[in-house]
Amino acid sequence: MDVVLIMVLAFVGYIIAYKLYGEFIGKKIFQLSDKNKTPAEEFEDGIDYVPTKKGIIFGHHFTSIAGTGPIVGPAIAVIWGWVPAIIWVFVGSVVMGAVHDFSSLVMSLRNQGKSISEISAQYVSKRIRFVFFLIVFIELWLFLAILGMIIAVIFHMYPQAVLPVWMEIPIAIILGLAIYKRNSNVTKATFIAVTLMYVFVVLGHWIPLDMPQIGSMPATGIWTIILFIYAFIASTLPVTTLLQPRDYINAWQLFVAMALLILGVVVASFSGLHFVAPTVQATPEGAPSLWPFLFITIACGAISGFHAVVASGTTAKQVAREEDAKFVGYGSMLMEGALSVLVIIATTAGIGLAARGDITSLTGVAKWTEHYASWSTAAGLGAKVGAFVEGSANMISYLGIPQSLGLIIMGVFVASFAGTSLDTTARLQRYVIQELLGAKRVGASEKKNFFTNKYGATILALLTALILAFSTGVGGTGALALWPLFGANNQALAALALFTASVYLKQSGGMKYLVTFLPACFMMFMTTWALISNEITYFTTGEVLLGIINLVIILIVVFVAFESLKAMFRKVEKASQEPSMA
Repeated sequence: MDVVLIMVLAFVGYIIAYKLYGEFIGKKIFQLSDKNKTPAEEFEDGIDYVPTKKGIIFGHHFTSIAGTGPIVGPAIAVIWGWVPAIIWVFVGSVVMGAVHDFSSLVMSLRNQGKSISEISAQYVSKRIRFVFFLIVFIELWLFLAILGMIIAVIFHMYPQAVLPVWMEIPIAIILGLAIYKRNSNVTKATFIAVTLMYVFVVLGHWIPLDMPQIGSMPATGIWTIILFIYAFIASTLPVTTLLQPRDYINAWQLFVAMALLILGVVVASFSGLHFVAPTVQATPEGAPSLWPFLFITIACGAISGFHAVVASGTTAKQVAREEDAKFVGYGSMLMEGALSVLVIIATTAGIGLAARGDITSLTGVAKWTEHYASWSTAAGLGAKVGAFVEGSANMISYLGIPQSLGLIIMGVFVASFAGTSLDTTARLQRYVIQELLGAKRVGASEKKNFFTNKYGATILALLTALILAFSTGVGGTGALALWPLFGANNQALAALALFTASVYLKQSGGMKYLVTFLPACFMMFMTTWALISNEITYFTTGEVLLGIINLVIILIVVFVAFESLKAMFRKVEKASQEPSMA
């Protein structure tokens, strides 16, 4: 019952944090008011700027920020023990991650839906505009490459997941048409869409779709190319056509998956579910030190700079009312933290539990060790995804769902979330390229050159990511080596976004800025430590490309941090365009 107790304590803690700290941040720190007009209302164009109901934009935002991050990160980090992972996920998400996401969203809402890069240039220093854009570009570049290969590997591992994942696309398009064109009842349309989605999950069990090798290119390489072609189409369509409805039904998929996992934990606890991973394991074989790499490995689920890009990229262009920002920004991050708690349980307890009726499989500590005997074992993508999927399937088998079907449900869940992040990341990278090369805001009437129109910018975004994904072979293994670099860059971006929020809040007077400044200092210290450690590793192992990228990130972080700290201590006037902060 120790597993159930940990789960309940974490979930109750998140509810209390939302009610108390979230309310404090919204009312006392940012003073949310529906009197302030949102960018979705001001610039409504039916393509990118679309006022959206709170529940739907929550689904879009949550599935966009979640992706595979809150699954992969915790699934690696439990090698240091389940206690450090749980503590970081809970504390980090409440006082750092949710504050970071909420702050980024509100700043963008009050600045015409501009990106975090533009906002930093406005509040911190005009000198940092280009370099902040550069670190965001690197962030999205790395993430696109990683996402493409993660989905490809999942399709290769679980071919039964291919059919249901691809069938989500027509289901989402039809749902979007029903809601936006025919004014259908949202509840009924949602029920039908989610039901159809799970019908195809069952069909996928009977109709696995294996991708054959073509010439010298393995299946994972072919899938990556196909996925990037899809991402081009999806990220250039109006958000209401595919992005929003797909994210929305995937949010319901998340709710179903989380409900199954929660029930599975409770029921399986009566059959011996317990933690089989060590509570703390400071020096696993071949692993880097727990400090600082725990805080870099678990990014999504605790705090993630990628969320600032999403919040100020697509979400701020769709929020209809400013007061919705608490539910969308702060609430989504806590939901992601809850998901990460379940991932930790699946990989440290569920993985050691035999599926119902299975008396032949390896169980207990021996099963956990099979996945986490050393850092090299845990760092394999198959081991990371497999530990979560198998552990989850073991637990929900005690609900009467056969393990074989449970594996597909969880495989589809992981692939679907990675897919929604792929869509959103491609669109965000397009925004970054357009802004960086001179397009102030996307609009059909603006004249743009090839790389500032949405098609050219998207091609550039996806082509550069594909090259990076295949940088060490068409199998895409190079993308997997990017995870530590992505984690450090991601957390550095989170620190820089928090510094920007601190400068923003300091303009309103008082000590409000401390709610973002203290987390910013902590994350800056940890990420700088990790970046320097990464650079030493890349230098000694001769990984030139990764070393160059990492060095560029270090230089950017130092420059932006210096500019941010300088802005913190200069005397500034209150921003005149902040009606609710005056």
